[in-house]
Amino acid sequence: MYYELAANTWGAEEIAALHRVIDSGMFTMGENVRRFEEAFAARFGKRHAVMVNSGSSANLVGVAALSFKQDKPLQRGDEIIVPAISWSTTFHPLQQYGLKLRFVDVDLQTLNIDVSKLEAALTPKTRAVMAVSILGNPAELPTLRAFCDKHGLYLFEDNCESMDAKVDGRFTGTFGDINTFSFFFSHHISTMEGGMILTDDDELFALCRAIRNHGWTRDQPAGSKLFERRDDDFFEAYRFVVPGYNVRPLELSGAVGLEQLHKLDGFTAERRANARHFQSLFANDERFIIQRENGESSWFSFTLILNPELDLDRRHVMRSMKDADIGFRIITGGNFLRHDAIKYYDYDCVGEIVNANTAHDRGFFVGNHPFDLRDRIDTLQRVLDTATR
Repeated sequence: MYYELAANTWGAEEIAALHRVIDSGMFTMGENVRRFEEAFAARFGKRHAVMVNSGSSANLVGVAALSFKQDKPLQRGDEIIVPAISWSTTFHPLQQYGLKLRFVDVDLQTLNIDVSKLEAALTPKTRAVMAVSILGNPAELPTLRAFCDKHGLYLFEDNCESMDAKVDGRFTGTFGDINTFSFFFSHHISTMEGGMILTDDDELFALCRAIRNHGWTRDQPAGSKLFERRDDDFFEAYRFVVPGYNVRPLELSGAVGLEQLHKLDGFTAERRANARHFQSLFANDERFIIQRENGESSWFSFTLILNPELDLDRRHVMRSMKDADIGFRIITGGNFLRHDAIKYYDYDCVGEIVNANTAHDRGFFVGNHPFDLRDRIDTLQRVLDTATR
């Protein structure tokens, strides 16, 4: 495809890292995963990191950990405030742990949760807020953090689309009690499949390590308070203390992650250079609403919404992009309330959901990659200019 949604970012360093692991004969979670966790936590200034096999699993393990805390665990029937636009596995773990979701509309300019509606979303049953920074663009994380602190709520930050972005000089993925990341092929760094949880909380750290590994006591950090070790080594070897899963990462992924993390600064700089060119072409074109940057976006991709005040046909636009060999998708899955899976959820909406529906019906995104895309972006502009005349 001429203009792909995603592109390979591996070089000789990642291939060499894979060969080192293969030559070692150690493929299950081990030293490379441990080193990557330590490097990732240091890179983003958090005390603890727990690697898992995907960003979706990171969300699942994070929600589970909050549900098994000794003090103030999330419980079935508790409410969590969520944005109307995010990826499906932002929401699925919340449903699976019996939470009621209160959907809030997004800001049409940033595509992130509309924080002016937080107080209206609050009820006596509210226990948490899900913060999502859409496609590299930071949500109003300082406001969300202050709201949670004011009302004694957990802040869960799903940062799977926005690694290396900043707001108020602070990295996204560091504001939450739990913070999650994805290393899928199309994301800011890639380990084939993979995800990470960051936290400063010792108990959540211990819980996440147990839950990713069958609920097992193996791999518990020193000083873990999840259990007291007994004298019988035979039974201690296979001891399970919380309900868990097997969502462990591979050593191959940990080794690749170390190499990719070294390149992240350069990757982000290239993405931002592409974004400046994209903005120069589309920012002042009334036919399109592009994502307004909040803080310092890491520009996962480029979103465009056809101006709802103009008579523009998205189907015609999409046919034109397809004919030009340009890849595109609905914005992060669109308004989740419009998907079939919602029938399995306990949820309600805080006021009318308008902007998420506009993005769902009139929006799309195209790819951004960590290399020069100016020629592709120029072609995109020519195609869209012709298609919307």
